[in-house]
Amino acid sequence: MKYELASSSWDNKEIEAINNVIKTDMYTMGKHVKQFEEDFAKFTQNKYCVMVNSGSSANLLAIASLFYKKENPLKRGDEVIVPAVSWATTYYPLYQYGLKLKFVDVDKYTLNFDTEELKKAVTDKTRLIFAVNLLGNPNDYDEIKNIIGNKNIYLLEDNCESLGGVYKGKQLGSIGLMGTYSTFFSHHMATMEGGLIGTDDEELYHILLSLRSHGWTRHLPKENKLCTKSDVAFEESFRFILPGYNVRPIEMMGAIGIEQLKKLPEFLRHRRENAKYFQELFKNDDRFIIQKEIETSSWFGFSFLIKDESIKREDVIEKLTKANIDTRPIVAGNFARKEVVKWFDYEIFGDLKNADFIDKKGFFVGNHQFDIKEKLDYLQDVLK
Repeated sequence: MKYELASSSWDNKEIEAINNVIKTDMYTMGKHVKQFEEDFAKFTQNKYCVMVNSGSSANLLAIASLFYKKENPLKRGDEVIVPAVSWATTYYPLYQYGLKLKFVDVDKYTLNFDTEELKKAVTDKTRLIFAVNLLGNPNDYDEIKNIIGNKNIYLLEDNCESLGGVYKGKQLGSIGLMGTYSTFFSHHMATMEGGLIGTDDEELYHILLSLRSHGWTRHLPKENKLCTKSDVAFEESFRFILPGYNVRPIEMMGAIGIEQLKKLPEFLRHRRENAKYFQELFKNDDRFIIQKEIETSSWFGFSFLIKDESIKREDVIEKLTKANIDTRPIVAGNFARKEVVKWFDYEIFGDLKNADFIDKKGFFVGNHQFDIKEKLDYLQDVLK
């Protein structure tokens, strides 16, 4: 048997959507992207959504946008608290915009912020908490909001791994000031590459629209929070007001997204049913810690932490690899230990013992948008 990390979620509907775009001979961002943004905003409970070419770009634009707010913008040198376990592009925009990163430990059961450590790490220098919902699992947002209280601190969600996760009736990515999403192949829905930013803040929405396309005014509505637009299309076509990027999606990505989003509730149902079965299989296996669900996870994958000290991770990975079972580290492990941080302005808060444990003893296997009970039985047999 082959137990893959991820699998295609497309069928003839996505191919038909691509062919319909090809027939128009218009491939740049257009009506399909706009429709997908509107549909996605409704699903995620955001007022606005902006599609970009990747989840990494979504993080980049979310951070960049906070520098151009008219009131209370971020500035270089401001302190941002991040979990020590996440993907690289959670951290890179913070470095690229001259922010100071403060790495805080995670909980070894939920894999998200250790809220006790987070509470101690917050100071009057903290301007932003960048929460990451890991492998589909929500953070404890009630506690995070209690920690923030009335302090001058923004809350953002990196929700690139956790589309469809729910915390107390709220879709993940709609809880903070902004939330980011990825629609890359291995994620809950796939648009080739792709990412989105969701927000209820109209000013940030307009900033994101401008930053996505060169920092120009062309895609801004006539009435907007950034500038006064003229009625002369020629003048507005190349009018630049922000130092932006070109991280636009292509029209085929929007067309695929429209079809994928229709299927997403069924994808999520299968992922949650697979998770229930996985939990039953491994909840009493004393060799491993499996992820503890907070509220309603969308179960990106299934994680293992090896707590039996007699078991070497390399032996487990070798055994699984020989059995055609794909594995990966738990995201990037403890990112504070990666060589790249020598370029960062950063601080490590506490000892990061749980992040180190995850880094040395953790791995995960894939979840899928269809029934994989047979594959999970096979996984258990191999691990026996």
